[in-house]
Amino acid sequence: MILVTGATGTIGREVVRLLPAHLAVRILARDPAAVTGGSTTAETVQGDYEDPGSLMRALSGVRAAFLVTNRIADDDARFLRAARSAGVRHVVKLSAAGVTDGEAEDLITRWQRGNEELWRGSGLEWTLLRPRLFMSNTLSWAESVRTHGVVRALYGTSANACVDPRDVAEVAVRALTGDRERYAGTALTLTGPEPLTAVRQTAQLAELLDRPLRLEELGPGQARTVLAERYPRDIVEAILERAEQQRQGGKSEVDGTVPALLGRPAGSFRMWARHHLSAFRASMEPVSAAGQSPCEPAVTMAEKAD
Repeated sequence: MILVTGATGTIGREVVRLLPAHLAVRILARDPAAVTGGSTTAETVQGDYEDPGSLMRALSGVRAAFLVTNRIADDDARFLRAARSAGVRHVVKLSAAGVTDGEAEDLITRWQRGNEELWRGSGLEWTLLRPRLFMSNTLSWAESVRTHGVVRALYGTSANACVDPRDVAEVAVRALTGDRERYAGTALTLTGPEPLTAVRQTAQLAELLDRPLRLEELGPGQARTVLAERYPRDIVEAILERAEQQRQGGKSEVDGTVPALLGRPAGSFRMWARHHLSAFRASMEPVSAAGQSPCEPAVTMAEKAD
């Protein structure tokens, strides 16, 4: 049995979609009704990290688990206690590439590093997935692109080796279902094929949409005001610190792990954007149902994109 958490998020829902239908899969969700896209044979159970009983029920009979945690809290420790009691053998943990940035000491990165250390010392088999910024975070631009032809971004000329979430999910599935000796005890940095700036992403979107787009670069003060509408002050400051690391070039390095594991090139932003183009189209433009995708926030604690 494989347990998937975070199944309503960017990576978790792709993991659910990619897991082979013949495998026994259980999905843990606070709101089971929000889970979509899984195999008809997958079991969905209600639970919460703060409810030990629900964790034990969800982990009963589970041999491997995909773990996403989304709060600066002790959710990893709670899950670990239940996993040990239930006899889970392998946990694939979604972390972030920022833990390797030696200069990064913001609140979110310190929390992620602490979680990684927890799993390293857990006594269980573990695999750490360290993605860079998710390409899907650009869906936060969708409304302003649709209505005004504008992308608003902080530090528009700073580069990030952003990754296609589908690549991250495919690696997660291979770690959950493949050769345990290959994946156990590994920390995998997952990036796209090239570092990209918001300027270049805007240009590629404009070309694909066949309409002019312009970039409005936000200053730190403007970004702080926008983020404060969604997050507590300490999280806002951590996000801005991470953005500063990117501005200094700390997130532009391309890693070869994705192509090495998947046997193909890492997905490009152009390819990802083409697949999700309907999200960026103006309402009067034709929309392809196959490319429909919901808008998502630029930064989510649940996904820990970096």
